[in-house]
Amino acid sequence: MTRRNTISQIWYTRCPVPTPVGLATQLGLLDEAFASEGITLNSIIDSKDRTIRSSHFNHHLDYSFRHGGNVPPIRARSEGNPTRLVGITWTDEFQAIITLPATGIKTTRELVGRRFGIARRPPGIVDFMAATALKGLVSALSLEELTHTDVEIVDIPLEDTVLDNRDGPQLYGLRNRQAYGPEIAALLRGDVDAIYVKGTPGISVANLFATHTVTEFGFHPDPKIRINSGSPRILTVDERLAEDRPDLVTKLIETLKRASAWAEAHPDDVRRFVAREVGASEEVVAAANGPDLHRHLGIGLEPELVDAIGHYKDFLHEWGFLAQNFDIEAWVDRRPWADLETRAVA
Repeated sequence: MTRRNTISQIWYTRCPVPTPVGLATQLGLLDEAFASEGITLNSIIDSKDRTIRSSHFNHHLDYSFRHGGNVPPIRARSEGNPTRLVGITWTDEFQAIITLPATGIKTTRELVGRRFGIARRPPGIVDFMAATALKGLVSALSLEELTHTDVEIVDIPLEDTVLDNRDGPQLYGLRNRQAYGPEIAALLRGDVDAIYVKGTPGISVANLFATHTVTEFGFHPDPKIRINSGSPRILTVDERLAEDRPDLVTKLIETLKRASAWAEAHPDDVRRFVAREVGASEEVVAAANGPDLHRHLGIGLEPELVDAIGHYKDFLHEWGFLAQNFDIEAWVDRRPWADLETRAVA
């Protein structure tokens, strides 16, 4: 019998978005599953140590897993960080190009020659929000057979990285600032004519400022239009966890599948739990993610899901967001899924 490497703690992190990890955490399923192995789960993003928090973006911690937006883990893999892609969740969400009524822009074709604002963070951590806005712009324009060269892209410079100003009185007791603040400010100043927004914060800010939706494509029938940083989201584990304790990766996926099954049977509870996760009302969650959110919190590694991640990886490489290109299939680790299938047959 092969002796298993004994570990006492695992680091984990998730984005404040709808994910099976977020749901399983709130349900207590993850703590329960790993406690049965004598393992404590520690939250990366809630750590007071900036170096630890940075692993949410560069995946450098041993014995860790991450579920959330796909730009940081794709970038980390392109930099050579040894990780494994073990699961994918596709939860569609509101994605739109918005403007102020005073601009006179009503349709996508009327964006031609106008200024599209993209917030840019300082160098260091991959600028995932800029990548997201660019993909949104490219997707929206492609529906009218236009390209990014048909608009003027205007940078909105930001002073802080995503690791800065995570506490203090300026947050009024909240964990994060309202998203899209700098972009909306640029719209109000007249520095730009249109911006991209998504998800619950996108719905909230668009409603707050009575913006005009030029186009909404978060639920477009063509998946390549919808593909972006959060569609789909990926579950990754570091190499040491994958190689030293593959049984724990299997347990992780098994637990997330339990959370997904629970979600399908509890639609009202799911909206409430996700609202708590994202810091929004249940009404905003319903508007941003649709009435069938509870049916879209599954996890898998089906070919179409892997292909979607490959499509977005290629976009990131084309636009200069990656250190180098890499093979998606070499990143994927299907061993935990094979283990689950073996157990099901046994």
